[in-house]
Amino acid sequence: MRVLDRLEEIIIATLMGLATAIIFVAVAHRYSLSSSIALANWGKAQGFDFLFSAGRGAFSYLRGFNFTWAQELCIYMFVWMAKFGAAYGARTGIHVGVDVAVNRVNPASRRLVVLFALMSGALFTFIVGSLGARFVWHIAHTDQVSADLEMPMWIVYLAVPLGSYLMCFRFLQVAWNFVKTGHLPHHDHGHVEGIEDDAPMLPGALDQGDRK
Repeated sequence: MRVLDRLEEIIIATLMGLATAIIFVAVAHRYSLSSSIALANWGKAQGFDFLFSAGRGAFSYLRGFNFTWAQELCIYMFVWMAKFGAAYGARTGIHVGVDVAVNRVNPASRRLVVLFALMSGALFTFIVGSLGARFVWHIAHTDQVSADLEMPMWIVYLAVPLGSYLMCFRFLQVAWNFVKTGHLPHHDHGHVEGIEDDAPMLPGALDQGDRK
């Protein structure tokens, strides 16, 4: 399980990092092209031949790089990241949930309601994963490819069954742990990694109780 957890986190972090880097490079390339044109035009208008030549040279060099595929690739990477991120959210308890009604029932009924919700989530994601696998199987027997990358579309849509089945497994995992321990995964949004609750306070720092 530790290997699967770590692999899940590596996939999400890698996709997020690569997508961010690709978007940054593509945007910087686009603005560099426009800036080189503006520099060449300004140098020509002002009679600075060296600026005109520098702008033209930079434009000719940058034009040799083609980043028309960047937007399409980043969209696909974010789709994969979202599907695996949803499974990660189910495992760590970071999905948004409305538990006002659940907290008002007695403990025995609350246990049944929580289990019903978890099993419903597992059933739903299993159905989505099965429909996605069926769709991927059919599209894999076609010649459909993406517009810019010309990547087989079945690879792109493979994120649906893989991510959905993984999320189904996470729901079942959470349900099993809840049956054994009675605890659900919970994410503390106020927790900052590396800062312990018993860390010494800075001089002069007062909490709300001290101020009162």
